[in-house]
Amino acid sequence: MIISLPIADRPRSYAFYQEAFGFEPFGDELREDGIPEPLQFVLADGVRMMLIPTGGFRMVLGDQPVARTGTSECLLSIHVESEAAVDAQVAKAVAAGAKVVTAPTRKPWAYLATFTDPDGHLWMVETT
Repeated sequence: MIISLPIADRPRSYAFYQEAFGFEPFGDELREDGIPEPLQFVLADGVRMMLIPTGGFRMVLGDQPVARTGTSECLLSIHVESEAAVDAQVAKAVAAGAKVVTAPTRKPWAYLATFTDPDGHLWMVETT
């Protein structure tokens, strides 16, 4: 499975996903900017995330428009082992450039926080 997300700035996104989550990038070849192409990260066994510049993303979508920044059609979630781990992940993401949407909080079903990456994609970190 490949989750593809449109991005505005390859170097910014490349740095964010390494700094915020510790994801390891890979691709077929290095471009002149030193970033793998296509820019991908392994999320789990058999699951990858590919970051595609918005112009290229539009070509893939055809007549379907790219969602405007700030519009979330999906929520990417990461489960961690403790409330302290939620807090630590949010702090790490913010230091890398994330914007907090929901500060760490206890809900009836989980302790969670949500934030956006530099392109506005919504992430949730949670623990039960």
